[in-house]
Parts: sequence; structure tokens; C-alpha cells
Amino acid sequence: MEYIEKALLLIGNYGPILVCLLIVFESILPVIPLGLFITLNFILLGNITGFIVSWIFTIIGCMMSFMIFRKGFKNWFNKNARSKKRIANMMKYIDKLETEQLVLILAIPFTPAFVVNIAAGLSHISRRKYFWALVQGKIFLVYFWGFMGISLIESITNPWALFKVLALLIIAYIASTLVNRKYHIE
Repeated sequence: MEYIEKALLLIGNYGPILVCLLIVFESILPVIPLGLFITLNFILLGNITGFIVSWIFTIIGCMMSFMIFRKGFKNWFNKNARSKKRIANMMKYIDKLETEQLVLILAIPFTPAFVVNIAAGLSHISRRKYFWALVQGKIFLVYFWGFMGISLIESITNPWALFKVLALLIIAYIASTLVNRKYHIE
């Protein structure tokens, strides 16, 4: 707990800005777990403000990733890769996803959001449809990671909180696996 407090004092008033930029960056190049940044926002800004800020910046980052692949790679992808049978079949499946299915995929904590952003950007899914799926799906995801991070920190002083964290992680992982299998996300 002391290390966390020292780290937060070190980054000071710029902490929330830095964390928000890292959330956006993580959506484009996932090198550090999103849950870490969401937890930091919950700690730095409080649960409600941390949730809202993390939710907004997660959506911004995912939309930026979506648009990078939509504008920068979709034409190349359609000319060079979509003609391959396996890829063509997968893209047909992605193109037909309903908004509710996208929301579910985006809400599951262990679904690789970066891969979903790329696939959606290369697909025929409309920008508007993807945006509204993000708005809805990321509500659960951000809340989950914020709750998990705060609970994990609490578990340092309360072992019962660690049990709750582990149980929720196992449930979320199983649900993620089932949804990913159903929608063929790898």
C-alpha cells in the first residue's frame, strides 16, 4: 500500500492526464494491461469520476484504433487478404455481427480488445454501430477492472477481498472463453 501511495505522489497532479493518455495508447498498442490504468484512475479520481474518465478514454482509444485500421489498412486488406478463403469466411462472420453481439464481445474482460478493434476496422461494420457497441460494452469492462483493481489493493489488508477477486476473475475468464469460442475470436 505504501508503494502505491509513493507512486501516486510521484506523478502528482499530472497522474490522471498521464493515465488517460496511457488508456488511449493501450487501445492502439496493448503493451500494459488496461486494468492497471483503470485502477489508477479509480484511485486517483475516486470510483465515480475514475469510472467515467476511464470509460470515455477507453472509448476514444478503441475508436482511434478502429479508425486507424479502417482508414489506413482496409483497402490494402480488401485487395490482398480478404480473398483468402479462411480470412474471407471470418470477415463475413464479423460483418454480420449484430450490435448486441458486439456489445457482449466488447464487455468481456479477457477478450483481446485490440484484435476486436482491428477486425471491426477492417470489416464492413459501420462506424456508428461500432461506436454504440463500445459505449455500451465498455461500461461493464471498465467497472469490472476498476472493481477488481480496488479489491486487489484492499486484499492486502483483507484476505476475504482476495477471495472475491479470484472468484470474479475465474467467472470472467470462463465467460470470456465461452463468448470467444461462440464468436470465433482468437
